[in-house]
Amino acid sequence: MSAAPAPAHAERAGRRVEAALDRLAATGDPAATAAAEELVASLMEFYGAGLARILDLLPAPAARTDELLGDDLVASLLLLHDLHPEDLTTRIGRALDRVGGTRPEVLGHDETTGTLRLRTVSGTGCGCSSTAPDVRRAAEEALACFAPEVTAVEVSTEPGRSEPTLLQIGVRPGAGA
Repeated sequence: MSAAPAPAHAERAGRRVEAALDRLAATGDPAATAAAEELVASLMEFYGAGLARILDLLPAPAARTDELLGDDLVASLLLLHDLHPEDLTTRIGRALDRVGGTRPEVLGHDETTGTLRLRTVSGTGCGCSSTAPDVRRAAEEALACFAPEVTAVEVSTEPGRSEPTLLQIGVRPGAGA
């Protein structure tokens, strides 16, 4: 099952709803704007109740639950309706598992500012190091679905760990004669 296209469609749908509400607000008709906002809120409530009911009725073996909670679109919908069963720390971990290369280490999360501080290792010698901006961008994208409470990401880069010295063992010249 491929979940890649779903978040893009959901994002587009969200932008279309926002654009439609903005167009109504621009008309200057407060009654029409209020009615549209009430309609959106009612639909959100309706779909949220439906999602909650699905979760209640779903016989959820651990593997299926993990698959559902790991899906970008499902995670976003559950968070939008305040139904996601995982805590913030677990959701941050789930998001960071999606960051390419070596998983960044969480240094801390400031709940007041929404800033998540990460550390990553650069130049590990394996040819797979990422720059801090790359890691930050990938983390922000993943966190948008799984932990929208994180509003900023700071990445510090630890210098690459030195590779162990290669010790070559051989026969001492003249020892085999």
